[in-house]
Amino acid sequence: MGCEVAGIADVAKAAGVSKSTVSRALSGSGYVSEKTRLKVVEVAASLGFVASTTAASLVTGRTKNVGVVIPFVNRWYFGEVLEGIEGALMDAGYDLSLYRLRDDEEHRRRVFDYFLVRKRVDAVIAVGIALNTHEVELLHNLAKPIVGIGGEIDGISTLSIDDEAAGHLATTHLISLGHRRIVHLGGTLDRQMDFTTHARRLDGYRRAMSEAGLGALQSYVPTDYSMEGGYTAALQLLADPRERPTAIFAGCDEIAFGAITAARQLGVGVPSALSVIGVDGHENAAMFSLTTLRQQPGLQGARAVSLILDELTTPQLDFSSEHFTVAVDLDVRGSTAAPQ
Repeated sequence: MGCEVAGIADVAKAAGVSKSTVSRALSGSGYVSEKTRLKVVEVAASLGFVASTTAASLVTGRTKNVGVVIPFVNRWYFGEVLEGIEGALMDAGYDLSLYRLRDDEEHRRRVFDYFLVRKRVDAVIAVGIALNTHEVELLHNLAKPIVGIGGEIDGISTLSIDDEAAGHLATTHLISLGHRRIVHLGGTLDRQMDFTTHARRLDGYRRAMSEAGLGALQSYVPTDYSMEGGYTAALQLLADPRERPTAIFAGCDEIAFGAITAARQLGVGVPSALSVIGVDGHENAAMFSLTTLRQQPGLQGARAVSLILDELTTPQLDFSSEHFTVAVDLDVRGSTAAPQ
């Protein structure tokens, strides 16, 4: 004999309140005294009642679901951002629908023109994707707030680190230690993602070198944004002792990990013969004793959720379009030192 599932009427009867009070207490919409809310929650839990988000959406017009559009799920930065978004949404009682954009215009059009416009999500968070005017207007016309992570987008609220300033800070750190032959091991410019992250970090490196009077010594080596890319590029860069730099500014921590691994294989001491600095604050940075600029992508994801919830709970006539710059912190470890 199967167990009967408790309904909202059962909770209302056991708690001695109306069904509408139960609905307000469990959904968080409308006023209910804290004493009554706690009583309803306790009774609902004891009866095993689970509120139906589908039924609630018919009344409120909300699905309690946020769509996240992202280009990668298997890269460290994007995985950390996604984890921050998921945790913050769960804490707020929201579900998450994930849409991974492929490098395919037809696929992208279907995601925005079909999946996101259907009444499956209340809002959208775009990670590392520069939305175009059509995509922004399409979602805004449906009253769906949007927040972007990774760079500025006209018409929506966004947040990101200042990649040019990060490149400048990383290079300045090496210069302050006394390094002059500094190579930027960065991402390939014609393969970079939206928001030209690789180019911006390269610009920061070049500006710092020029300001220090080292413009003639600038050297940029493009590679894949990965540990393998850093390893392969550094093996070639460090092979000739006569041409070796004394320091490397890596475009991301994973490139830096590869460069350190290559240096060790070639017998080049880090930091005695080579200093290395990265950008990210990767979870393995401490294991490599890597000096890095920590950008805390998980907190970026959580902050994006906070911005989305603000727009959902206090809707305005016009959507917010402010850009927030996320600070980076310089974590100095054992991979950087004065040249010998």
